[in-house]
Amino acid sequence: MTASYEQMAGRLMVALDYPDAGQAKELVRKLEGIPCYLKVGMQLFYTAGPEFIKELKSKGYRVFLDVKMHDIPNTVKGGAHSVTRLGVDMFNVHAAGGAAMMEAAKAGAEAAVADTPGLAMPVIIAVTQLTSTTQAVMNEEIGIPGAVENTVVRYASLAKQAGLHGVVASSLEVPAIAAACGDDFKTVTPGIRPAGADIGDQARVLTPGEAIRSGSHYLVIGRPITGAADPRQAAEQMIEEMIQA
Repeated sequence: MTASYEQMAGRLMVALDYPDAGQAKELVRKLEGIPCYLKVGMQLFYTAGPEFIKELKSKGYRVFLDVKMHDIPNTVKGGAHSVTRLGVDMFNVHAAGGAAMMEAAKAGAEAAVADTPGLAMPVIIAVTQLTSTTQAVMNEEIGIPGAVENTVVRYASLAKQAGLHGVVASSLEVPAIAAACGDDFKTVTPGIRPAGADIGDQARVLTPGEAIRSGSHYLVIGRPITGAADPRQAAEQMIEEMIQA
């Protein structure tokens, strides 16, 4: 394994978007040896629970728990405390919950680390606008005026002020986020599709190479890998494109 391979594989987050642990474990088996992040979202976490997270951690994987907390600050603080104690490497909240809620998430994680010897502080990121959200949906249905990029940058700046480590956004918005928040402010970017692939329910998409060139720190890729005839080959192709970019 070359240094560039390990580096780029570590920036690939494979979304385990499955209805049960059995299917997820089968994919993990097929990807064995690839030092990627694994993303566990609501569907899988709600059915497989904390034990599945612990199993992934026991195998040496870094885990992004994608449950998008959005509630009153005290509730989010408790949720952040709980998931941090699981040993997750990253989790997220909705920036739309406001600064106090995001600060509470950080406080909950810090309290868990203080209570648990040897536990590392997770990366906490805020969701800005989902990559399935178009400007029309944001303006007319969610009720936020203006351009998507402006809203994303405003939320990213708020997340940074609240002490969070980064945001979830489309790679299309990464340059503007970096300009407002600095290059070290983490960007986790879903909506990644190979050239010519079906974009499904995504609206703001880039290819893996385009995302890397835009400055994205982490690329979340689900269906192009999980739905491939050969998921391992698909993941390797993504990593190779990232290296070339």
